[in-house]
Amino acid sequence: MARISITFLGVLPLALCLLSSMTEAHVYVKYKDPKLPAEARVKDLLKRMTLEEKIGQMVQIERVNATARVMEDYFIGSILSGGGSVPAPRASPRKWIRTVNGFQKAALATRLGIPMIYGIDAVHGHNNVYKATIFPHNVGLGVTRDPDLLKRIGAATALEVRATGIPYVFAPCIAVCRDPRWGRCYESYSEDPNIVQMMTDIIPGLQGDIPATSRKGIPYVGGKDKVAACAKHYVGDGGTVRGINENNTIVSKHELYTIHMPAYYDSIIKGVATVMASYSSLNGVKMHANRNLLTGFLKKTLKFKGFIISDWQGIDRITYPPHANYTYSVQASILAGIDMVMVPYDYPEFINELTNLVEKKIVPMSRINDAVRRILRVKFSMGLFESPLADHSLVHKLGSKEHRELAREAVRKSLVLLKNGKSASAGALLPLPKKVPKILVAGSHAHNLGYQSGGWTIEWQGLGGNNLTAGTTILNAIKATVDQSTQVVFNENPDPAFVKSNGFSYAIVVVGELPYAETNGDNQDLTLPESGLSAIQNVCGAVKCVVIVISGRPLVIEPYLASMDALVAAWLPGSEGEGVADVLFGDYGFTGTLARTWFRRVDQLPMNVGDPQYDPLYPLGFGLKTKPSRQR
Repeated sequence: MARISITFLGVLPLALCLLSSMTEAHVYVKYKDPKLPAEARVKDLLKRMTLEEKIGQMVQIERVNATARVMEDYFIGSILSGGGSVPAPRASPRKWIRTVNGFQKAALATRLGIPMIYGIDAVHGHNNVYKATIFPHNVGLGVTRDPDLLKRIGAATALEVRATGIPYVFAPCIAVCRDPRWGRCYESYSEDPNIVQMMTDIIPGLQGDIPATSRKGIPYVGGKDKVAACAKHYVGDGGTVRGINENNTIVSKHELYTIHMPAYYDSIIKGVATVMASYSSLNGVKMHANRNLLTGFLKKTLKFKGFIISDWQGIDRITYPPHANYTYSVQASILAGIDMVMVPYDYPEFINELTNLVEKKIVPMSRINDAVRRILRVKFSMGLFESPLADHSLVHKLGSKEHRELAREAVRKSLVLLKNGKSASAGALLPLPKKVPKILVAGSHAHNLGYQSGGWTIEWQGLGGNNLTAGTTILNAIKATVDQSTQVVFNENPDPAFVKSNGFSYAIVVVGELPYAETNGDNQDLTLPESGLSAIQNVCGAVKCVVIVISGRPLVIEPYLASMDALVAAWLPGSEGEGVADVLFGDYGFTGTLARTWFRRVDQLPMNVGDPQYDPLYPLGFGLKTKPSRQR
């Protein structure tokens, strides 16, 4: 009898627990109902959340710090992979998916089951990921003046990002670079705000076309093959004094709203989900603490309803030195309107500081609710609550043939022919004949996939060499394009005697900048590396030559121009070097025109089209044209 009652007493609590969980599972919860409007779901979920859960949603941490325990204990709302942050070297799409889904399962295991959002820099294709298609950087894409091309690149990038289980990208950069000394100038489409506005068609490529009935400012992501985008860096990051990264932009209101702001109007109209604040200051006020522009103009005047995210440790840099008064930095940034804070490492400190500020009523609960409402709105718009876990249905899209062909098309359209023939009487050198006895290919960038891809490729600062990812170097593209009888000789930096003694029909010299990103790219003299100048002088003094410049911006080239028969600006073309060969040899014509002014001397900078003292080597809009040739 005693044994039976003990057994019964043991079973009863278990039965009651199971009954309770079954009942909970069948309780109707508004925020879980996909048939309801997003706003109704947001409202229902928000009222169920504790302060701890709300602040957790406002935090984005780096992948290296994320564990299941961290996700559950702190209710973390977002994870990111910074530049070069990968689950494993040369990780496959399936490995990425397992990693992202592991974090997502931990988020779903929390009390309310709010999915996290995983973000990554995909600034010229899915550039962190091994074997992804690497598209030309923005400085080249602006040359194309082709919004449809940008939309197709956005759609391809979205597929490749989703192939790895990631639903959110920190792109596009819609800075208007006004000084090529800036280390991020290659992330800008143009110095001309009209061209930058045109290029915002990458947003509907990434996110999908907004429905005709959508209200202005409402974030929109059109399904599991699309990603949430991020317009960055708000605002004026391309106008800093002397092009110094994260520096102060000094502009009038008229210049702010006619040069640096217009692309944000377009982005919001196109339904961009998020906006990233800039490290830089505007007229002495740090953007991460600029309430007038973050809340007053972006949220209230432009009616942006998505969320504003900080840059990497961006709130720390409100003070100098960074992190000197973190309590103030948290207070100033949140009150200014930052909704999600990229706190890659010390997230407990941020959470504690913000919690204390709310409990002391320094940061009102209304501000917290506004931030979380915006974050949840984006998550609902992405369909994360219905499909939080990634599957393997898109893994074949990473680096697919059609995407590589699209990148090759983008390379062709982004090339600018600056010179073609030493003189009018000498005649044009381009397009080059495919069938000649022997040609020379020289220069540091001719056979270097890392150099032609630039920064933000596999690693944050980029890499040199040919082992970083899949792709085709310019040298290999040339070899594949010329006639089988043509001998291609590669010598990175030949001496003049070698060039003169080998009977070359012509030479192709490929030189340029070494990879860089952000502040590491700030450059006050903008000269070619010595190895590049040496190659130009040694080769072009001895044989007909075309010089191809691989760079993130115009460089000092005028002193060496006379020795060249032809000059091509190829910018940072990415993984598909065939696009360069396609145009060099006349399978396609040169069509690109400069989206940046090519200066003569650095002492002219900053110099932009429309300036009173405008005396460029090549003006914005310049570009010689060629027609396709019929050679085989």
